[in-house]
Parts: sequence; C-alpha cells; structure tokens
Amino acid sequence: MTTDDIRSTRQKLVLDHFHDEVRQDWDDVLATFPHPRYELIATMTVHDGDRAVRGYYHDTRTAFPDQDHEIIALRHSDDAVIVEFWLTGTHLGPLGAIPPTGNRFRVRMTAYFIFDADENLVCERVYFDSLTMLKQLIGGLNLKNPRNWILAARCLRGLLKEAGGEPHPDLVTTPAAGRR
Repeated sequence: MTTDDIRSTRQKLVLDHFHDEVRQDWDDVLATFPHPRYELIATMTVHDGDRAVRGYYHDTRTAFPDQDHEIIALRHSDDAVIVEFWLTGTHLGPLGAIPPTGNRFRVRMTAYFIFDADENLVCERVYFDSLTMLKQLIGGLNLKNPRNWILAARCLRGLLKEAGGEPHPDLVTTPAAGRR
C-alpha cells in the first residue's frame, strides 16, 4: 500500500530530478537512481546504465542547450509518479542526424517515474509525440527563403536516416498486464 509518506518522498525525488536536469547537474540526477534507465517510447530507444544515460544527456543538451520544462501535473500510482509537462528548447545543435534549425519547440510529454518494491527509482519512461516536435523544428523553416532550401534538404535527409533502425527489444516484447 502506498502511504502519504511514500508519495511525499517519491514526489520530492522526482522534483529534485527535474530540477537537477534543468541545472544540468548530471551527477545529482544520476544519484536519484541506483541504476539509471530512460525509456523513450516515441523513438523506441532505451538508455540503460550510467554511460548510456550520460550520452543521452550530452546528445540532448547539445541539440537543445536551453532545454527546460513546465510541470502541468503530478499524479501517483502504486508504483510510479506520473508527471505531465511541457518540454521546451531551441534547436541549436544536431539532433542525431538532423542539423540544427534554430527553431524553438514546446511539446507536451508524460513521464512515468517507476519505483520498485524497495522504493528505488528504476526507470523514467517518457511518452511524447515526436511529430509535434519535428513539425516545430523542421516545419518552422521558411521555405520561401532560398537560403533555407539546403538546410531543409539536410533536415529531410537526417530525418530519413533517424527513421531507420530497430526498436529496443525491451519496448517491443512486454509482459501482459497483471503478469509482471
């Protein structure tokens, strides 16, 4: 049974996690997990372990050095804190193979901070609509200006490159509800 004390402790950890991500204090963020793990459902990717998660932080903050969030709501379940938020940023570095466009984005997201039976944070599972983000990053290019045509072509080539690849098997083969 999840008590008010457990909810309060979990919520503090999640809010500290968010705060430390914005400050880009990766040691403090990683300290919220015994073993860091991010599952990004929109891209079907998993970043598991210290090195992989630090790589994820590096890549996303290279793409969006001013990345920030606006929390909309926090909810609690028996094994998770669920956070709805707006993620914002400016595309100033490459996003994988997609070159920087200089455009801003604001995307609504949901993150499930999942806890085990010992109250350890075991995963942050993030859901968002990648098309909404891409429309703001790439669709915001002014194609009436010929100077943007080359960038638009590079973005399209990068987008096609990013669309390939296999989804992480942990996100494809999941146990049925109630069989965990």
